[in-house]
Amino acid sequence: MNKKRIFIVFILIILTMTLGFAESIPENTGMNNENIENNEQAYEISYERAKVLEVIDFAAPDEFGEGFQEVTLKITSGEYAGEVFLIENHLPKNLAYRIEVAPGDNIIIAIDEIGNEKQIYISDYYRNNVLIILVFVFLGLLIIIGKYKGFKSVITISLTMFLIFKVLIPGILNGYNSLALSISISSVITILTIVIVSGFNKKSLAAIIGTVSGVVIAGGISIIVGNTIEITGMMPDEAAMLQYLPNAISLNYKNLLFSGILLGALGAVMDVAMSIASSINEIYNANSAIESKTLFKAGMAVGHDIMGTMANTLILAYTGSSIPLLLILNASGESFTSIVNMDIVATEVVRSLAGSIGLIVTIPITAIISVIFLKSNASNK
Repeated sequence: MNKKRIFIVFILIILTMTLGFAESIPENTGMNNENIENNEQAYEISYERAKVLEVIDFAAPDEFGEGFQEVTLKITSGEYAGEVFLIENHLPKNLAYRIEVAPGDNIIIAIDEIGNEKQIYISDYYRNNVLIILVFVFLGLLIIIGKYKGFKSVITISLTMFLIFKVLIPGILNGYNSLALSISISSVITILTIVIVSGFNKKSLAAIIGTVSGVVIAGGISIIVGNTIEITGMMPDEAAMLQYLPNAISLNYKNLLFSGILLGALGAVMDVAMSIASSINEIYNANSAIESKTLFKAGMAVGHDIMGTMANTLILAYTGSSIPLLLILNASGESFTSIVNMDIVATEVVRSLAGSIGLIVTIPITAIISVIFLKSNASNK
């Protein structure tokens, strides 16, 4: 069986296993049957699209309280499509929660139904159209500029999104161990991405081993440090909100944090591992007589150049997402010691540094594995 057939069989096996696992996990319905049976009046909420026809009255929020809008809207999807409603849209002082609309705006509305009563309120702006255009521009540029490699990247991105949204998230919500599931999903994403992009060969295998090793090390460090310094895993606010899910789900918040660290580091670690494996492979192809020690040093030299920028990438990514938090903490006048010891800050420090450490150790691991594979292949000839 040639390499191409092995590659096809390998991909089919992985996809079959993944699809089978995804089908075995039921979707979360948002409310379990027991809760519904115990509730005399079943509470239902649905989200539909609507269009603002007219804003009849408006009062801006001021120091005395929130403002409001009298809005006429037409529902454009779902059971009530075509129906027109007049509703009051409350405008809180906090800009983060204020949804001020104008005639012609496309919006998302929430329809609360308790028995025969129905309440409608504006949930958010409808952003799908613009986001879909942005996605197609991104995918189109990948294919136009990357050509066949870009097309392969589109496939790997699609598989990654499928694994996260159809396997990982439903799996966690249905009681699977989030950390174990994240490690499994990360491994499958790594294998599929590298094999689809670079083929089934020793270079890909070295990159896969290096990536999985680096991610597992990052996860291990985050677990050890997180447990040592008593990180709760309840930060940011979204994690704390998980306590109020309608399902009777028992979540391990520390494991959720560690799972996020694994996935957050995966992309950068995979990039580093593939770069090192490819560099060593090209050097070996140019001079197959090169000694193992020299080949390893050449790979590490490439790794040294990558290390600084990629580690910086992770640090900047996590810091960039925390700018509002940093502004609040600096403006509050808290001491440096007090700030660093806050749960939310310690969490971000562990997140960024554990991922960076995983990235750094990936370089020598991938270099060693690549040299061993290439030299063992040469000795068998």
